[in-house]
Amino acid sequence: MAQGSEPRTEPTPAGERRRSRLGLFLPYILLLVLALLWSAGWFWVRGKAASEMDAWLGREAAAGRNWTCADRTITGFPFRLELRCSSLKFARSDGGFSLGPLTVLVQIYQPRHAILEATGPFHVEQGDLTGDVNWTSLEGSFHGASDGFVRASLVVDGPKGSVRGGAPGPVDFAAKHLEMHARPTPGRFESDGAVDLNLRLTDGVLPLLDPILGNADPLEAALDATLERATVLRTRAVERELEAWRLAEGQLDITALSLIKGDRRLQAKGEVGLDEAHRPEGQFDVRAAGLGDLIGQIMGKRFGNEKGALIGNLVGQFLGGMKRREPEAAAGSAPGDSALQPIPTVKLAGGRLMLGPFAIPNVALPPLY
Repeated sequence: MAQGSEPRTEPTPAGERRRSRLGLFLPYILLLVLALLWSAGWFWVRGKAASEMDAWLGREAAAGRNWTCADRTITGFPFRLELRCSSLKFARSDGGFSLGPLTVLVQIYQPRHAILEATGPFHVEQGDLTGDVNWTSLEGSFHGASDGFVRASLVVDGPKGSVRGGAPGPVDFAAKHLEMHARPTPGRFESDGAVDLNLRLTDGVLPLLDPILGNADPLEAALDATLERATVLRTRAVERELEAWRLAEGQLDITALSLIKGDRRLQAKGEVGLDEAHRPEGQFDVRAAGLGDLIGQIMGKRFGNEKGALIGNLVGQFLGGMKRREPEAAAGSAPGDSALQPIPTVKLAGGRLMLGPFAIPNVALPPLY
C-alpha cells in the first residue's frame, strides 16, 4: 500500500444489515408479544372466574340459597382481579342478610390468597331476630389450599350495632376493635375436621351487662378455642347446620377464655356441645376476681329472706376466694395471676346452669333450634 493512501473498506452485505436491525428491535418485539400474551391470559382468567362464579351461584340457587352481587364488575388489569359489588344480598328460607359495597381482590400470582374490604351497613334477619351493624373499617383475608385453607381472618374497627326481636328486648353493642382468626388445627383437621379459633375484643360496650355486673367499664375479651367437626358446616339453614354438627359429635373446646370488665375478671376453659334436646351442654373450670358478691347474691335468692342472705354471704365469700385476702394478692399483680380464685365447676346440663351442686335460680337454657 502506498504511503498516504486511504484504507479501503469492504461493503456490508444487505443480509447482515437486516440482521443487525432485527437484533436492535428484537427485545421490543418480544416485550410486545409478551404483553399481548399476558393481556390475553388476563382476560381469559377474568372470563373463567366469571363463569365459575355464575356456576356456583346457580348451584346455590338450586339449593335454595340466593346470592345477589349488584352491579358486579371484575377489573384489576394487569396483575390482579378485583370483584366489586355495589351491594351483596343473601336469602334463604330462614332469613338472610344484606351488605354495603364489597370488594374482593386476588393477585394473579397468588390466586389462593383473597383480600376482602366491605362497607356497611350490615343487616341480618334470622327467624324473629333482626340485627344491624356498622363500622369504621372492615378487612378480611383468606389463604386457600388444595385440601382446604391455611388461614382466614377478619379485622373490624369501630363495630356498632343492635339486635332486636328477642328477650329481654333490644341488645345494643359497640367496640373499638374486633379481630377473628381461624386456621386448620395441626394434625386434627383431616381426622376431626378441627379448626382453631382466635378472637380479640377491645373496649367492648354492652349496656345490658352493666346493671348485672355493677359497672359501666368497657369489656376486654379474648378467646382461644378449637371447633371440632367444623368441616360439616356449610351455608344451609341454621337448624340444619347445628343438627349436622351435633350428629357429627361436634364440640367447642375452649382452651382459654378471658373477660375483664372493670374490677370483674374471669378466666375459663372447658368444652361445650349440644344435647339431644338441642340445648347447650358442657362444663368449665373457672377462675374469677370481683365476682364473689355478685354470685353470692344470685345464689342467696334461691333460699330467700334471712336464710338466703346468710347462705348468699357464705357462698359469696367462698367464691370470692376470701375477699379480705384479695387486695393483698392483687397488689402489684396482673390479670391471670393469684388474684384470680377458682370457683366451683360451672356446668350446663339438662337445660340448667349449675355452679357446683347448685342450680342458678331463674336461669334456663332453651333449645337453640
